[in-house]
Amino acid sequence: MAQKRAVVRQSLPDVITEDLRQRILSGDLAEGELIRQELLAEEYDVSRMPIREALKRLDAEGLVVFQNNRGATVTQHSLEEIAEIFDVRILLEVDLFQRAIPNMTVQQVAECETLLEAMDASYQAGNVAEWGPLNGQYHAKLYEAAGRHLTEALLVRVTLQANRYVSMHIDKQNKRESASHDHHELLDLARQGDVLGATEQLRRHLVNTKHQVIEFVKQTRAQ
Repeated sequence: MAQKRAVVRQSLPDVITEDLRQRILSGDLAEGELIRQELLAEEYDVSRMPIREALKRLDAEGLVVFQNNRGATVTQHSLEEIAEIFDVRILLEVDLFQRAIPNMTVQQVAECETLLEAMDASYQAGNVAEWGPLNGQYHAKLYEAAGRHLTEALLVRVTLQANRYVSMHIDKQNKRESASHDHHELLDLARQGDVLGATEQLRRHLVNTKHQVIEFVKQTRAQ
């Protein structure tokens, strides 16, 4: 008898959800854009059932607003809501980073370095859809040693909302070099055990990103 091998099995809703999520995060599906179930079913060559399930999942993530008989629209946040998203990120991330730094292991630092290398490669390739998830993974790894799982779960949802705007802003305004510098600096300070310097650097990084993103969204919507 042949040896059984473990394989990753993904359902149609899983695959479609992931693909639609990446299209939203990369800006391929723009904020406010109507997503019709019948058109997606034709595009993915499936029935409407997995499309409906995928849209419901994205609605739960806050990336779309699902409507039973119409499909969904890509969520469009007001400027005030975007500011609030980043304000929440700042509160959660600075607290997690402060708690994590004294407990970071050599292995966790090495894993952060690996993620940084992948992020730098995505910058160079201009792969916006890939950069967003890597950015989320990097920040999550920085804070892992805090051991604050409830806070981490809250941050996952907030980060997903923020990354859509951050990815577009970095790509369109050519902020890749400054973003890379900030991310490397955060890890260097954490490696040195400089809690105050690292948390202040993180706060500056997030506040600057917030202001740049809001200005970018203003300009984009004005056009």
